[in-house]
Amino acid sequence: MLAPSPAGFRRLWPLLQPHRPRLLAGGFCMVVFVACWPLLASLAGRLIPAIGEGDLPAVLRNIGAALAVFLVQKAAQFGQDTLLAGPALAVSQDLRRQLFARLQRLDFGALEKLSAGDLTYRLTEDADRVGEVIYKTLQDSTPSALQLLAVLGYMLWLDWPLALATLLLAPVVAVLVSLFGARVMGAAERSQKQVSELASLLGEAIGGLPLVRAFAAEPWLQQRFDAEVDLHRRARYRTLRLLALQHPVVGFIEAAGILAVLLIGAARIQSGGLSGAGFSSFVAALLMLIDPIAHLTTNYNEFQQGQASLRRLRAIEAEPVEPPDRPGARPLGQVRGELVLEGVSFAYTPAKPVLHDLSLRIAPGQVVALVGPSGAGKSTLFSLLLRFNTAQRGRVLLDGQDLADLQARQLRRAIALVPQQSRVFSGTIAEAIAFGRPASASQIREAARLANADGFIDALPGGFEARLEEGGSNLSGGQLQRLAIARAVLGNPAVLLLDEATSALDAEAEEAVQRGLEQAMAGRTVLVIAHRLSTVQEADRILLLEAGRIVEEGSHDSLMARGGRYRDLCQRQLIRIEG
Repeated sequence: MLAPSPAGFRRLWPLLQPHRPRLLAGGFCMVVFVACWPLLASLAGRLIPAIGEGDLPAVLRNIGAALAVFLVQKAAQFGQDTLLAGPALAVSQDLRRQLFARLQRLDFGALEKLSAGDLTYRLTEDADRVGEVIYKTLQDSTPSALQLLAVLGYMLWLDWPLALATLLLAPVVAVLVSLFGARVMGAAERSQKQVSELASLLGEAIGGLPLVRAFAAEPWLQQRFDAEVDLHRRARYRTLRLLALQHPVVGFIEAAGILAVLLIGAARIQSGGLSGAGFSSFVAALLMLIDPIAHLTTNYNEFQQGQASLRRLRAIEAEPVEPPDRPGARPLGQVRGELVLEGVSFAYTPAKPVLHDLSLRIAPGQVVALVGPSGAGKSTLFSLLLRFNTAQRGRVLLDGQDLADLQARQLRRAIALVPQQSRVFSGTIAEAIAFGRPASASQIREAARLANADGFIDALPGGFEARLEEGGSNLSGGQLQRLAIARAVLGNPAVLLLDEATSALDAEAEEAVQRGLEQAMAGRTVLVIAHRLSTVQEADRILLLEAGRIVEEGSHDSLMARGGRYRDLCQRQLIRIEG
């Protein structure tokens, strides 16, 4: 991973190290390209007097020599640009890969605070801008800077007093560029922030269009969108206005400097310190400075914008990541599915504890339902079992082994989750069930059978090779949920976590999913989160959680007979109260 450093783009140098052969070859082409400029200036110094004197043979000789130099220079430029493009693109690609890998390891609390649209913009547009700056630096800024040095060296060799007078202009231009660059960087950061916010709003809007239409809220959404677009336009306009002001100001300074050099050159010729041919070469060399200065000015502004992008990318690295496995973390081995919580306490923030000294034992193969109001700690308990979070006090054990001492990936293969809303990635049905795990066609089909999904899959054109559209939009909610169950049971987990697995379905779809769940649950330890109490009446045990504590525990019938909080909740949901 990239080490944090205030050095900006210098911290990307390690990513260029594997490409040293191409960089060296591109550097050689760059040296040839730059070395041609003084030769062309010298040839121009001979050509201009020859034209003035009407010496056609001399004109032809110098033109032929200039064409040969131009041919070598352009061939070197082609080699330079093509050889250096690969490393620059590779750095952008490696940076994007590394940041995406870190994104996958971010702490869930940090991840929930980040906007999906903003993260998408950072890993696409910002990463591309960083790659473009690296390419411009290698392919344009470095040759331009070397061209300046080579041509200035030639000018000093021709006439050092005149060259020193020319050099006095450089600090003035440099100060102007630096002042504008700092302001451009600030404006670019604000502009990029507005683009991220616009992307976030677009993501919300596109996903929520049916809801917006259902509430006739199109004018409200249009107003919000118009406001964000206007803020983005203003931020972008401020950046472009600064750039528009910079070019004429710097251009005027350059023009004034050239006129001053012409005046001083005329005085040097009059005093005999410089010949007419030498001055022609000097002026040609001076004109060769304009293009690299313009390139460096433009590239400096882009560099500042790239610096802003790099800063936004580095912000991802500052976010906390999931703690790694402890040294010597053990693999699980064969799992029976016994879960034990010993005095577990957990809080996302110290002032708001979620679980309080929770102790619990679940036997292998037992089905346990977790019920209670929102915020009672049910989902937090799931996150502790999957080790998305770690208890601040107490221990969570699987078959007598502390989860904190186990390898996280092995643990998550033994504990499978079926979420409330199934999310699938684009690809085939088989790929959605396998979900990146090695599995044979027979294993995938068996998982689908257990989830009661094989029937509808076989009815699809292509069967298990049928393509899923984005978000699984070509399947119903019940079908997606059965895919989620098949995905969960494919690895034969010992523990199954069901998070409101049927709450969002209609009666017919719920019945099909419920059959799949019953088959998938057989022989496994199962924990079920449910707000609809009608779905958990057959559980072996029901735990009623309130404010992070178990306040009632038992079977449905025993809890109903007790006449406590669980019975009250059932009566509110019109569930049978007979024992």
